[in-house]
Amino acid sequence: MPDQVIFSEPYGAVLIDASVPCIISQWHTFANKQEFRTLLEAAMVYFDAHSSQAKPWGWIADSRHMGAIPAEVQQWLHAVFNQRIAKAGLREMSVVVPETIFGKMAVQQYKQNIEQKPTTYELQTRYYNSLESAKDGIRQYLGQR
Repeated sequence: MPDQVIFSEPYGAVLIDASVPCIISQWHTFANKQEFRTLLEAAMVYFDAHSSQAKPWGWIADSRHMGAIPAEVQQWLHAVFNQRIAKAGLREMSVVVPETIFGKMAVQQYKQNIEQKPTTYELQTRYYNSLESAKDGIRQYLGQR
């Protein structure tokens, strides 16, 4: 079954694959700070409505075509977004590795922020070379819970 699109803009989309189950925040190009937050907020609304402790969902950040992430957005990801998704029950963010240098730098910064071991939330990241391998990783992770 193909992924279902629940949000789509030229800079990115939010997809779901209920068979995994997972939500996919997919970047097509650079997104400014408002666009970045809008896409992730749309994904968060869906995640909150469908993931539960009894029936958890995974989350894939499909970053293959991601551009740079503004510093203000990196701070928001670390201080606000990661806390919200951790509170909603997500313990592992699956990241499809970017193909662009700007995307790689953005993901590296995100990784460093998470590795600071914040005391307010627990969230691990796992990196994959393809969307399918990320989905397989989530299936395995959720199967072990």
